Amino acid sequence: MPQKKPNSNKSKSVAVIVAHPDDETLWTGGRMLSYPTWQWFTLCLCRGSDADRAPKFYRVLKILQSAGIMGDLDDGPEQIPLADEVVQRAILDLLPPKHFDLIITHSPAGEYTRHRRHEEVSKAVIALWNAGKILADELWMFAYEDGNRQYLPRPMAHASIFRVLPASIWLKKYRIITDIYGFKKDSFEAETTPHAEAFWQFTNPQDASEWLKNTQKTA
Repeated sequence: MPQKKPNSNKSKSVAVIVAHPDDETLWTGGRMLSYPTWQWFTLCLCRGSDADRAPKFYRVLKILQSAGIMGDLDDGPEQIPLADEVVQRAILDLLPPKHFDLIITHSPAGEYTRHRRHEEVSKAVIALWNAGKILADELWMFAYEDGNRQYLPRPMAHASIFRVLPASIWLKKYRIITDIYGFKKDSFEAETTPHAEAFWQFTNPQDASEWLKNTQKTA
């Protein structure tokens, strides 16, 4: 897997593709807050008609200095599996048809055990990138795990990219989770809010597809 230090001084166009409002903050909010001159676009695929979560998402985007949009894929408690083509079509319908320097999204294994929508979004992004239907120089996937529910999600220190957040950046991120999204301090979201962020990095779509296959074999 290619590993290279990102050039943070150069402005980048970045698409963050997530399942839920708050995923952008939990898993990559520190990077978004750290690089306000990057051109951010955040696509959230669920909860577009949620009268509580949707307005909060757009308030958060202003803080993160990101453009963005929400879809409304089914996100009921049953978590009925969605067909690959349904998730892919939702992404294509909502994502601006442009070339991005970077796309950031979920891991095929999710960030914790387990959330089906996280997994589905990741697989859809990898498939679309590999098919040339979305264009980007790089793909980063969140690198977190929870030891099969033994502990709260943790960033993986051996991931391609691992960065401990400055205390001031983490605090801004934490306040978005608690003050804007409104999660209580003893909630899963607030207690999870990572002090470091980690990503699997790919510059070749075929490498990402092969990694996905290997991940599915060991799941």
